[in-house]
Parts: sequence; structure tokens; C-alpha cells
Amino acid sequence: MLRAVERTIPSVCVFCGGSPLVGPAYLDLARAVGAALAARGVRLVYGGAHTGLMGALADAALGAGGAVVGVMPSSLRNRELAHGGLTELHIVDSMAVRKERMFAESDAFLALPGGFGTLDEVFEAVTLRQIGEHAKPIALLDTDGFWSPLYDWVERAVDRRFVPDNVRDALHRLDSLDALDRWLAALRP
Repeated sequence: MLRAVERTIPSVCVFCGGSPLVGPAYLDLARAVGAALAARGVRLVYGGAHTGLMGALADAALGAGGAVVGVMPSSLRNRELAHGGLTELHIVDSMAVRKERMFAESDAFLALPGGFGTLDEVFEAVTLRQIGEHAKPIALLDTDGFWSPLYDWVERAVDRRFVPDNVRDALHRLDSLDALDRWLAALRP
């Protein structure tokens, strides 16, 4: 069980899906992560939506007294997807600027299940780390094997020398909420 402890790192950017059609287990996972970040005093940075895992994550962090920063392109705000109760909401010009802002606001990255947008954000974080543009920790919460095919691909890409060995170390696999708690505890600014 996740517990309230001393803050370890100022901000974690969480990438996750915004689809309102996902099952309740994924929403519960997002809520648990939001509450865990708030309990540690970690500021949540995310995509700014009120739907799907994004909304559940933000609502749980806010409900537990956490600070939540959303970053959303104006094109999505106009579709009324923006969360109305965040600590901060930054409206930006494009998805590319959104990623830049989220990356600049964060000290580490965590991915929950999601779709193409989530993959895009994870791949950019890993790629920028691989080419030396940052050294921020990156983890994927893989409680039900959602990310297993991606980890299989990473192994294949490393084995066939498309990707350097250090990517294995850069992409932490967290298989439970307890593993998430240990990862958060180990993070240092």
C-alpha cells in the first residue's frame, strides 16, 4: 500500500490516456497514482484533460491536496477537454509545444496505459534521454502487462543493435503500486 512520506522529487510528468471508454481498473490505477504523488508532495504535471485516466489522475491528486499542472494545446481546449480545477493550466499552441512544456516542468516521467499520444510522449522522453538532452528518470507502470509488448520490442531492438544497451536501464518497469512507491522514494532532484 502506498503511504505518505517525505517528498523526494519536485515534479513528475505522467503520460496516460484520456479516453473516457477505458475500464474501471485503469481508472482506479490512475487514481492510486494521483493520490500517491500527492501523498509524497510531488507536483503532478500532465496533459490537462478531465477525461479518462488523465481526469482520474488529476482528480485524485487534487483530492489528496496535491498540486497539479496541466498543459494542453488550444485545439483540445476548444473541444472542451480541459480540466477546470487544476492548480495551473497552461494553454499552448501545439502538441509539440505541449511536450516541450511538460518536459521542462518535470523532474521525472511516468507512463500509465494510454494510446498513441502516450506512446509519442514516452518515445520522445526516451529518445531525448538517449541522445543526452536530459538524464531524468523514466518509468512505465505495467501492473497488468499493458507495456509488455513494448518491453519485448526494446529487447529485440537492443539485441539487433538498433538501440543501445543503456535504454534498458533508462526505461524502468514498475509492476505494482509498491514498485511505484519504491521508485518514487528513490528519486532525487
